[in-house]
Amino acid sequence: MFKSEFLKIMSERGFINHGTDLEGLDKLMSEEKIAAYIGFDCTAPSLHVGSLIQLMVLRWLQQCGHKPIVLLGGATTRVGDPSGKDETRKVIPEAEIKSNMEGIKQLIGRFVTIGSGSSDVVIVNNEDWLKGMDILDFATGPGSHFSINRMLTMDSVKSRLEREQHLSFMEFIYMMLQSYDFAHLAAMYGCQLQIGGSDQWGNITGGVKLCNSMGIKFPVFGLTTPLLTTPDGKKMGKTATGAVWLDPKLTSSYDFWQFWRNVDDKDVSRFFKLFTDCEIDTSNTDINSLKKILATEVTRICHGVENARSALETARQIFELGGIGDDLETFAIPQGPILLRELLLESGLVKSIREAKDLITQGGIRLDGEVVTQIDYIFAFDGEPVKLSKGKKVHIKLIEEIVESSDD
Repeated sequence: MFKSEFLKIMSERGFINHGTDLEGLDKLMSEEKIAAYIGFDCTAPSLHVGSLIQLMVLRWLQQCGHKPIVLLGGATTRVGDPSGKDETRKVIPEAEIKSNMEGIKQLIGRFVTIGSGSSDVVIVNNEDWLKGMDILDFATGPGSHFSINRMLTMDSVKSRLEREQHLSFMEFIYMMLQSYDFAHLAAMYGCQLQIGGSDQWGNITGGVKLCNSMGIKFPVFGLTTPLLTTPDGKKMGKTATGAVWLDPKLTSSYDFWQFWRNVDDKDVSRFFKLFTDCEIDTSNTDINSLKKILATEVTRICHGVENARSALETARQIFELGGIGDDLETFAIPQGPILLRELLLESGLVKSIREAKDLITQGGIRLDGEVVTQIDYIFAFDGEPVKLSKGKKVHIKLIEEIVESSDD
């Protein structure tokens, strides 16, 4: 269907959701290398697996010789994108946004080459052009090209109004700011393509319209990717313990590996195409073997080769050899005895004593593989680390807390 290398890959691997003019974009990308941008707001110190599709798109853009631009929303993070949200985001302090931005920059460097080469990634911050803009200049300039009638029909606005939920002025103009980002990058970098998740379709088409209205002299395009969902249509990227972050300091390499090892069987083939560089025939291989390969490949891309190997070996130690494994998340506790139910709460494996009691009585808790069902079980160290398991998939390593003595 497509002639350009990039769109062929996007189509074959399942990255394409919608496009403003796919035929025109294909013709352009088959004839020349273009600049394309993807934006990330800085609401956390790391991106999570929900952003992994966009990071893989950046990799493919670069591998196909195009010029990727990463826009970090130093300004728009302060506003908050209402897309898919039921309530206004809390205002994030400027210092926190800057700290988050540095973490995300480092993360992006694991996926692509950042630099000044023809296909190296350029990272920009929209605070550089939005923060100092006079509101009257914006209203009489870019703002004059927006129709309130159309903005009221956008899903991010319409859904809030229909449910009579609060929508702040800041959130209402988010689309305008993101659209202006595209126009600015088109003027400054010759950027011709914006890519984002399917929930960004309204913002992206708004940017395309604004570029045309503001007199950009070359064609511009929008492209959206599917959102990461489970087979039943729910957004994917969270576990019982919270979001699955791409930064190993927030989600350990072992937990990250386990997330991919435990995906639904129906998703394995699709995820190989989306989240690895592999060309693998998934039809003739045992599903559990495929899941291990998938988990190891995604962890390699996100966390590096050594962390991927370590996570794989830890899983082997736990599930095949009955050991503990070096890569398990550790939790240090004092040597003295502690009620198991309190240990479960303090370690974060449960959210309440009631949940802890239920798990214990139902046989859902193991110490070094042995089921514990005594509601008043008291745990104490005997000198060696202990594997504490919740169910079959959640494990942590208990170690003895070292208390340094001080001389009087």
